[in-house]
Amino acid sequence: MSSRPSAESPRRFQDEPLVVVLRHLEALLASGPVSIDVPDPDLGHGCYPGERVEGGLVHRPLRSWCDLAEGLSCRLRTPRGVDATHVRLTFEPLGSEASWHAGGGARTEAPQERYGAASDFARVRKFEDAGFLLPWLEAVGRLALPPGARLLDLGVNRGDELAAFAEVEGIRFVGVDHSASALAEARAAFPDPRHAFVQADLNALPSDLGRFDAVVSVGTLQSPGVDDRALLRKLVQEHLEPKASLVLGFPNSRFRDGEVVYGARVRNLREPDLSLLVKDLSFYRRYLHQHGFRTFLGGKYDLLLTAVRGQASGSGDEDA
Repeated sequence: MSSRPSAESPRRFQDEPLVVVLRHLEALLASGPVSIDVPDPDLGHGCYPGERVEGGLVHRPLRSWCDLAEGLSCRLRTPRGVDATHVRLTFEPLGSEASWHAGGGARTEAPQERYGAASDFARVRKFEDAGFLLPWLEAVGRLALPPGARLLDLGVNRGDELAAFAEVEGIRFVGVDHSASALAEARAAFPDPRHAFVQADLNALPSDLGRFDAVVSVGTLQSPGVDDRALLRKLVQEHLEPKASLVLGFPNSRFRDGEVVYGARVRNLREPDLSLLVKDLSFYRRYLHQHGFRTFLGGKYDLLLTAVRGQASGSGDEDA
């Protein structure tokens, strides 16, 4: 008789330690989706993970199960009620990583269109995911941009992140990207003639860009082929107003089978490794501090480094 429970009879957990649940899932996931019955998280309203609720059941919030699924590289399907005390959770192993992580994904041979409108990357709408949107709005909120501010977006693509600045009166966007098709979508999304979207290599920014009140860049500076440190120096020395600010996003996640998985990866390593990311962030912070900025670090799936100069931050959590 097989030791694997059938789809009709998942294992029922009540008060076992989470590590027991984890080992059970690990043992079975190689064969496909696994369902388990666990205490209904709603029964433990106000309880901490591991506290006992009525009937001696151990409480675990839904967020904990989501984190477990993410850590196991699984999709957590919508919980289904089983009875008055338990719900059924199904963990489904994710497929392979998105093609653009390996430098592919475009349905065209033009290198400039690897992240263009016809690429697999174009399916991603990061700011429809609260894990990206909420930290982004918090970072943007630190900038306190004046009316009529000029904002430079490096690696703008179709400009999804710019919607967060819609409330700034008279703001003027300048977006730079190497993809003509993505820039066409950005122009359609922001048709106001005050905005400009420029096709260019980030290593060779046009000399007539001018100076800006803010610079943002999300997930672009660490792209292969971008000399990010030289670019940062050029920005600070040639393109920032005296009281300018920056928000720079560094990827701390990968996309798999329609899901986002936490943790930066480096080549030839299967597990997340944040060491290179931490090294890059240390350089950025040190350089910006030397030029009179205060920095703040936040974010989740993108780590967001916010740097402000010549303005009050409005909070007491400076990361300097």
